[in-house]
Amino acid sequence: MIAKVIVDVPSRQTDRPFDYEVPLSMRKWIEVGSRVGVPFGGRVLQGFVTGLAEETDIDVKRLKPVSELLDPVPPLLPDLVELAKWLSDKYCCSWTTALQAMIPAALKGKAERLVGIQDEEAAAEELPPELLEWLVGSAKLVKLDALLARFPNYAGPVKAALRTGTLAEQTSIRDRLAVRKVLTVFVPEGAEEVREAMVKLPARAAKQRELLARMLEHGAPVPLQALLAETGGSAASVRSLADKGLLILREVETQRDPYAGREFERTAPLPLTAGQEEVYSRIRRVIGEGVPQTMLLHGVTGSGKTEVYLQSIQFCLEQSKQAIVLVPEISLTPQMVERFKGRFGDAVAVLHSRLSNGERYDEWRKIRNRRVQVAIGARSAIFAPFERIGLIIIDEEHESSYKQEESPKYHARDVAVRRARQHGAAVVLGSATPSLETFAAASRPQASRDQGREQALLPMPDRVGGRPMPPVTVVDMREELKEGNRSMFSRLLHRSLAERLERGEQSVLLLNRRGYSTFVMCRSCGYTAACPHCDISLTYHQKTRALRCHYCGHAEQAPATCPACESEHIRYFGTGTQKVEEELAKLFPGIRVIRMDVDTTTEKNSHEKLLKQFGERKADVLLGTQMVAKGLDFPYVTLVGVIAADTSLNLPDFRSAERTFQLLTQVAGRAGRHHLPGEVVVQTYSPEHYAIVTAQKHDYAAFVNEELRHRGALGYPPYCRLILITMSHEQLPLLSAVCDRFAAALRELAEHEGVLLPLASGFGRALEVLGPVASPIARMKDRYRFQCVIKYRGNIDASALVRRVLVPFTEGPPQRQVQFSIDVDPQVIL
Repeated sequence: MIAKVIVDVPSRQTDRPFDYEVPLSMRKWIEVGSRVGVPFGGRVLQGFVTGLAEETDIDVKRLKPVSELLDPVPPLLPDLVELAKWLSDKYCCSWTTALQAMIPAALKGKAERLVGIQDEEAAAEELPPELLEWLVGSAKLVKLDALLARFPNYAGPVKAALRTGTLAEQTSIRDRLAVRKVLTVFVPEGAEEVREAMVKLPARAAKQRELLARMLEHGAPVPLQALLAETGGSAASVRSLADKGLLILREVETQRDPYAGREFERTAPLPLTAGQEEVYSRIRRVIGEGVPQTMLLHGVTGSGKTEVYLQSIQFCLEQSKQAIVLVPEISLTPQMVERFKGRFGDAVAVLHSRLSNGERYDEWRKIRNRRVQVAIGARSAIFAPFERIGLIIIDEEHESSYKQEESPKYHARDVAVRRARQHGAAVVLGSATPSLETFAAASRPQASRDQGREQALLPMPDRVGGRPMPPVTVVDMREELKEGNRSMFSRLLHRSLAERLERGEQSVLLLNRRGYSTFVMCRSCGYTAACPHCDISLTYHQKTRALRCHYCGHAEQAPATCPACESEHIRYFGTGTQKVEEELAKLFPGIRVIRMDVDTTTEKNSHEKLLKQFGERKADVLLGTQMVAKGLDFPYVTLVGVIAADTSLNLPDFRSAERTFQLLTQVAGRAGRHHLPGEVVVQTYSPEHYAIVTAQKHDYAAFVNEELRHRGALGYPPYCRLILITMSHEQLPLLSAVCDRFAAALRELAEHEGVLLPLASGFGRALEVLGPVASPIARMKDRYRFQCVIKYRGNIDASALVRRVLVPFTEGPPQRQVQFSIDVDPQVIL
């Protein structure tokens, strides 16, 4: 039997399956998706089996055998191996990079070099006595690193023994994280005999008698540490009892459960409104038919989308199928987890970045071992190893966090559609503010004919209980300045905050900018504190009095005087969340503020702790970046204030208006969700901008019409698709020359294929290459950056063109290679 193995070497030269012979002992175990250790280039590396065959085209005498099987159960299902190949082709990455994205970090194995005595007689002559004694005492292969750490002065003899063959060397793959095992205490069979032996223990063995009594009382096995904590006994006492045969000590596998000790109150399905019922019945029909179809659930904030999700999942489980639910990382709040755990209990696995590697690994194992039927998590949960997927839900589908920024730069929405085709599953994309690409696709009449009999658009325009959308007041901050108000709070927002404090209600304040000040400048000479590694200004953080680069992580102490002219007129400009928090304390003495941003939520469970405090009304104001705009549902929040709506509006990004509208609409939806009416105050210097005007009216249709008009005039998505190619190198002249040659080669190939045409409404197939030009951030981490943008539409395989052109540019000495980063369907062009 021949195994076709993708080796874990992320290189274009080795990006293909290699043939290996499967030893007879492994033939019943190795399957497509198995993880194996194979010899490659003088080393043993991790690889994935992508296919099995009886014969090979290679000379069988040259064929090497698989060294080891790393898992008895393959971590990847055959459909995921196939999906990884599709990812590799579409997103221009290596196959192994795509495969690695699908497994937890714990399984990203590393090679270990092991040594052992091969010739005992020669070893007695060549090796120092203490080294020989240690190796003989080990009686097995030992880690080379451990040997050299123990005997650092014997590197020479060890190398010589390896060369002569006195010592044999092997390489083995070991996982970065093992299954967690806990030393556990058992009562042996025959409890009466143990009870009799306990009575006969001498008087001085009182602690042993207590330990035995407690174990007999428990009956069931007890972890050693728990038993010692309960009785105050010692491990020595337990081991002594085990030596006498009165107790048994054994390592038992245990789950790292991130929600251990938490009790989730079970909930029952809620009555559905007419609008919810209509949407639910459509989703249920698609799941039942087993025909892949993508549907856009366009429901306003507070329309009850989550309840529709829950009941759709329940129907899916009743059909003996499995469900995946994706939510943005910042929306994966304790509230969201509680809703799903409360409805489905232990049938749910949760996967997100705030869990430890061990916890994520154990949650993943629950899925792989078929112990759960529902997976909820951020974008990587789309790779949950389910075998019979019936439903994939992507909540807040417009969120840019569904786009992976590292290779493979996939979009979870597109991967979900692909997996649904593999399984015959339904995909539900939910949002109050769908991305323009999704909305345009769902609104086209052709969409219903392409994807099945149903319309792809499922509207839910009304809030549950008929609650009105909160009124939104837009405050022109230019007028505030004219009236002499130089505070970051308008008079209306100040007054509204005071009213909520007086009534004991809560408020949410949004400022999508962390830190204290945006930049630091000298008013005497104009010096601006900038990152020495990136072409970007440093942000001031007051708590640590540090200047930080939010791109490369560089940090330095804030200067007391100007480094350029030594002036003392150093000033901090702009407003960050820290500064708003400080200002609130000045204006409202005694106000209780919880600040949520990247700086305050770095510790494990900090996100959950802060939201729990706010939910228990231990704070008057929840202040934060965009993480406070989504997924939160607090009954006493009656005021939402947006400090600066222009933050994302003026970015050099064609999606800036869309992101501003979405953020304002989402954060406005946090107010007045229950019995108390809500109010929203939006502060801006651009009150006439259509993104702000339409958000004020909660008018998604009007925004879409205006935004599509602008996109159409400029030829941006959804009227075309994009590929962003970023090239970087430490040497600017070399980078510039390579970029010009790459762009010329791309245009030449496109012209040869007959697709290099100007983008115009009359063409069905068109491709245009823009650039190369310097990236908006022209230097990052000491590397200069240029970019090309490909615009295309129709059925052109632009990714294949890029892959073909890249081949000669990724060969040659690494030190002279320009780094290429390919981003298909980019969310940000930076």
